[in-house]
Order: sequence, then structure tokens, then C-alpha cells
Amino acid sequence: MKQQIVTRYVPLLLLAIAWELASRLDLVSSTALPPLTDVIRAWVDLIRDGELITNGLASLYRAAAGLTLAIVLGAALGIFMAWWKPVNALFAPIVEIFYPLPKSALIPVTVIWLGFGDGSKILLIFLGCMLPVTLGAYNGARGSEQALVWSARSMGANRLRVMWDVVLPSALPELLNGIRTALALSFILLVSSELIVAQKGFGYLIGFLGANGNYDAMYAVVVTVAFLGFAADRGYLLITKRALAWRE
Repeated sequence: MKQQIVTRYVPLLLLAIAWELASRLDLVSSTALPPLTDVIRAWVDLIRDGELITNGLASLYRAAAGLTLAIVLGAALGIFMAWWKPVNALFAPIVEIFYPLPKSALIPVTVIWLGFGDGSKILLIFLGCMLPVTLGAYNGARGSEQALVWSARSMGANRLRVMWDVVLPSALPELLNGIRTALALSFILLVSSELIVAQKGFGYLIGFLGANGNYDAMYAVVVTVAFLGFAADRGYLLITKRALAWRE
């Protein structure tokens, strides 16, 4: 098992070595791509100064708040759309219109509504992440086995009980896939919005450092965001595996 883990991440080690050598040997301009060792030193300095931690906590709060709202409301909406025709008739056209819309296009709208603070970032992440969660819940609930639904109803279960005991477990795999998509999207929307309209956060820090020519530190923040996104995805996969263990 340990050997498999090591083998799996060897490409990342090779990438790190290639990064360092490409810059040190002037294969790539050190301005465009600073050596990885310099980036690591800049990362340590950002941690010591508290800049990375302060801005990181602001970003993680926004992402967590927006994503939580998207999961709760998106899952509920998707299931209700699948099981109540009036709800589906009302919301399906809205979902179909907004799903292909580039979510970054909503950045100016959310800023007009809620200004430059946390609210506009949370709203953007909520609106962007809600749609994949809603579609995942909808597709999963629509795929529920009718035999189980009929059996539950024949045993006297009401509509809400059927939904909780039969529909929700059946919808769980598709719902979890939708949430994984939303998790990745939350990082994209977060940094995109902070790059344009923010006074703190990962995106703000990347833009500020880049504008001042501090490229070592800028890359350090970019790598931090990439690592956090990767760690969040790996952790979510572990949660998903445990949540679906009953199916095995």
C-alpha cells in the first residue's frame, strides 16, 4: 500500500525537480518561473509574517460558507425537483439557462448587490456551486428504484419518509459526485473573484504580489492554493468512500 502511494506521487517529485532545474539552468526565465527553492523560502516568509495565514483564513471562510449553502439548498432543490412536478416545472428552466453560463460572469453582479466584502464572494460561490449539486441530486433521485419506492409506500410510509429512507440513499452517489464538482469549482470562483474585487484573500494576495514584482511569493501563494485544493479533494474522496461503504 505504501509503495503504491509513493509510486503515485513520484510524478510530482519529478515535476518539482524539473521546475528547479529549468529555472537554475536558464531554460526558462527566472522571472517567469522562479526556482522552486526560492518559492519555498518565500512561502516560509509569508507564514512567518502572517500574511498567508490571515488571507488564507479569509478565503477558506468564504469558500466554506458558500459551498455549505450550495450543498444544503442544492441537494434539497434537486430532490424536490425530481419528486414534485410543480417544483420541477418552476425551477428546471432556470437551472437549464444558468448551468452553461460562465460563473465568473456573475462577479460584477454579486459586487453590485453586496459590495467588495465577504458577502459577494460567498454569494458567487453559492450560486456557482449550487447548480452541479442540484443536478447531481436530481439525477440521483430520478434514478431511484421504483420497486423500493412502491414497497415503502405499501408499508404505509408517507411521501417524506419515502424520500428520506429510499430516495436520498439512492441519490447519494450522484449527489456526492455533484458535490465533488462543486468543491473544485469553489476554489476557482474564490480565487477569480478575489483577484478582481477583494481586499484580502488568496486571490488578492496573488494579484498584489504579482503587481509588485514579488514573483517568488506570488508562486508560493499559487502553490498553496493548488495544494489546498488537492488536499480537499483527497479528503472528500475518503469521506465519499466511507459514506458509500454500505453499498458494498
